[in-house]
Amino acid sequence: MASLGRASAIIAGGTLVSRLTGLVRSILLVAVIGSYMSRPADAFAIAATLPTNVYELLAAGVITGIIVPQIVKAAAHSDGGSRFVSKLLTLGTVVLVGATAVVMALAPVLIWMYAATYPPEQHALAVAFAYWLLPQLLFYGLYALLGEALNARRVFGPYSWAPTVNNLVSIAGFTIFLVVFGGPHTQISDWTPTMIALLGGTATLGIALQTVVLLFFWKRTKLRIRPDFGWRGIGLRHIGTLAWWTFLAVVVGQLAYIVQTQVVSAASGKASTAVMGYAWLIFMLPHSIVAMSISTTYFTRLAEEVSEGRLDAVGPNLDESIRAISVFGFGFTAAIAAASVPLSRVFSNTTDGAVATAWVVCAYLVALVPFGVLMVIRRAFFAFQDTRTPFFFGVTQAVLTALGALLALAAVALDLLPLAFLAVGVALTQSLATFVQLPFAVRLLRRHTDTGALRSTWRALGRFAVAAVPAFAAGWATFLLLGGTDGWAASDKLLGAIGAALVGGVTLLVYVAALAVLRAPELAIATRTVRRLLGR
Repeated sequence: MASLGRASAIIAGGTLVSRLTGLVRSILLVAVIGSYMSRPADAFAIAATLPTNVYELLAAGVITGIIVPQIVKAAAHSDGGSRFVSKLLTLGTVVLVGATAVVMALAPVLIWMYAATYPPEQHALAVAFAYWLLPQLLFYGLYALLGEALNARRVFGPYSWAPTVNNLVSIAGFTIFLVVFGGPHTQISDWTPTMIALLGGTATLGIALQTVVLLFFWKRTKLRIRPDFGWRGIGLRHIGTLAWWTFLAVVVGQLAYIVQTQVVSAASGKASTAVMGYAWLIFMLPHSIVAMSISTTYFTRLAEEVSEGRLDAVGPNLDESIRAISVFGFGFTAAIAAASVPLSRVFSNTTDGAVATAWVVCAYLVALVPFGVLMVIRRAFFAFQDTRTPFFFGVTQAVLTALGALLALAAVALDLLPLAFLAVGVALTQSLATFVQLPFAVRLLRRHTDTGALRSTWRALGRFAVAAVPAFAAGWATFLLLGGTDGWAASDKLLGAIGAALVGGVTLLVYVAALAVLRAPELAIATRTVRRLLGR
């Protein structure tokens, strides 16, 4: 348990540093291209999502959910799994190179699929950005393959720390852009081929170097890797059967995302794609630092427990991981919601933009805790090598998310919802869909393991929710005392960061105090986790 805690702290520390540098990167990007009421920002946001979306379609679910258990199994081979991993990396590289070439040829079509309502000049700018950004697909895939192989061999640190390299490269490149060209450039006519190349090329170079960094730590895996095209015997049929359902789930999810993007693109020039991207970035900050660091180490242990037939340990494992994630999740939900305006001001050039972004952030925050819990449940299915069942509860959320986006658009058409709040409606319906998906997933998990251990888990989540209420109230009162939307905390980027720290700090202090009053045993777990993180 101590080693697991240390590993979680290492991952959380790396994720924290990478996210903080990522925030600086995003602030500079806003200074370059804007966010609220910036059509070039929306064009860049669409182009920047293409490599990640195609990567999700091709490999993400396979790599993160299927490959780790397979590498854990292969460790029992006489060579420690070296041949298996060699074949796996060779196959993955070939597929990724071919896929990257294809999607670059289809760049104009892909932009149209995600934003058919863009006028010709905005479409052309998005395509130009896409040509520079789509090579990231190759490096995202290699980074995930190498990183998950490291995780499976219990080398947890490099995978979480490497993104910092990407952020530092982007920070340097965006700073050079601002020195040479100034900013923000929020009109499409402002952008020249040189500006597009510098912005897009910098972003892709960062992803490439992030991947290269992992190679420096490969010796720790004790695996000898060489190109191996002898893919027979690797278990492709078994992996393919598992991957098929994961692939279908990602396809359905991407279709829902396309519907969302097409709907939100109708509001380009107001709160649209770029605003939703920055709101999602804020939403994912606590999830990445806490949920990903905790679930990654627990998932490796869970895969080992299932592989060794110790099924009685599965329930307690899930209980521990969900409690550990949720005790932080509720606190961050309250803190970010209370500080949503000053925090959003960091990613906006105006106070109006900050308020518009804050609404979207809060719509996402509704599902921060169930989003983290659902990730744990989904990985439990992957540990049992069941990718079919997650497909069905994933389809449930995808359908509800797409329908919700269409309902939001219909509400705008009927003048029931202002166009400026279209992104808020889309984000909120996505969050509500998560609440439907989670209990469905938990019920289906009973087919594999006894979920009786989770009864006390839900009671613990109730305690966290009770503690979060006065915490949010205290944080919101602090924000109002600072002047609210007309105060100094929403007037400037730097002051917004300071204001967000003050409001969030008060919120978290009250949250901790409330947990202490409720005598929540999870408070001790959270305290130890924070100490490990700070110590590392």
